[in-house]
Amino acid sequence: MRIGFIGLGIMGKPMSHNLLKAGHELVVSNHNAASAAELMASGARQADTAREIAEQVDVVITMLPNSPQVTEVALGTDGIIAGAHPGLVYVDMSSIAPLAAREVAEQLAHQDVLMLDAPVSGGEPKAIDGTLSVMVGGDRAVFEQVEPVLRAMGTAVVHVGDIGAGNTAKLANQVVVALNIAAAAEALVLSAKAGVAPEAVFEAIRGGLAGSTVLEAKAPMMLDHNFTPGFRLNLHIKDLVNALDTGHEVGASLPLTAAVLEMMTALKAAGHASDDHSGLVRYYETLAKTAIGRNPS
Repeated sequence: MRIGFIGLGIMGKPMSHNLLKAGHELVVSNHNAASAAELMASGARQADTAREIAEQVDVVITMLPNSPQVTEVALGTDGIIAGAHPGLVYVDMSSIAPLAAREVAEQLAHQDVLMLDAPVSGGEPKAIDGTLSVMVGGDRAVFEQVEPVLRAMGTAVVHVGDIGAGNTAKLANQVVVALNIAAAAEALVLSAKAGVAPEAVFEAIRGGLAGSTVLEAKAPMMLDHNFTPGFRLNLHIKDLVNALDTGHEVGASLPLTAAVLEMMTALKAAGHASDDHSGLVRYYETLAKTAIGRNPS
């Protein structure tokens, strides 16, 4: 299938590589010149604008920071809508506000462009190995049409409802992840402050009910103070803001989400916006006036 991909960052570049490995023709945006050059070396072509990409492909995929960027790429003067043609499908894999996804889809529908919102979970490691979880909203027939494309990038690909439902599922995912990271950080700092080695506590609890994918992925990063971003703190802040806005819109109170958002915002103000979200442990270390780490060898 002929696919356009716009947004070649930490997630988008490896996702694009997996589409090429699956045998799809790929046209990429040249906004990120280094990533575009790398993909061209693997067989992709490049174009200057979203309009030019849309004109020559069957499916356009975007992986962008937030709602304003998605709206501009989809609906701007040189956007996807300007390159609309019969049969074009737009799949936004960014994490944005559900209302924004619905508004973009409504405008594109006037030009007979069909849209899915299909945000992902799993971070850079799963983007690289093609095992992302993909949460998809939109018409089921359109989903079935592009499902093989999505399965080139993810192993869990689930249709969850109408347009906007994908991003609602992603916000729910981000709430669960944020609260799990906070709980793991809180528990490990408690251990250290009480004089029990956090690494030993991690080993003791990981096989029980407290065990989780989040604990397995993030506790070692906390113990090593390795905050190289797999998912940046500032992006998680964006997702939690969208979750709270959506909660306000539908009348769902999210008090724990609000608390973790404030913790992350404090870390951003302290200069840690580009760190991995596991860096949330720093917030608890500051409060407890202690630091966690590995057992001495």
